[in-house]
Amino acid sequence: MELALEEAKKAKDLGEVPIGAVIVKDGEVVGRGYNLTETSKDPTAHAEMIAIREASENLGGWRLMGCEMYVTCEPCSMCAGAIVWSRIEKLYIGTMDPKAGACGSVFNIVQEPRLNHNVITETGILQEECSGILKDFFKNLRKRTKEQKLEDTQE
Repeated sequence: MELALEEAKKAKDLGEVPIGAVIVKDGEVVGRGYNLTETSKDPTAHAEMIAIREASENLGGWRLMGCEMYVTCEPCSMCAGAIVWSRIEKLYIGTMDPKAGACGSVFNIVQEPRLNHNVITETGILQEECSGILKDFFKNLRKRTKEQKLEDTQE
């Protein structure tokens, strides 16, 4: 999870929502990603999607059996679906997302019994650190937005 946090910090440095993901197979990192939706103007450029694409490329196929994903924040429905379809075996989540999470909070796509694959999931890994980076980011974003509104009214 520490490597996923390093990825999240890269997103934060770019002004992106600080979420990072790492995919591991047999103890080796095969995919990494961090949010790039604003930078790339791509709604699918979530940390998990980028990590899945990189792992698939590095492993030479879309089936990521035997792989584990570490992600700092609970995946959304798009990412949860991709995690299931890519056949990732285990998912380790830092902090949950009660507004848009799809791995137990709002939905539980990764353990939906009607799908052909379920993902073993563990939550709360380095929860304080993973939650903290997001809270700080949104606190600073609200502060900047408030300051910008004040500047706009003074012009």
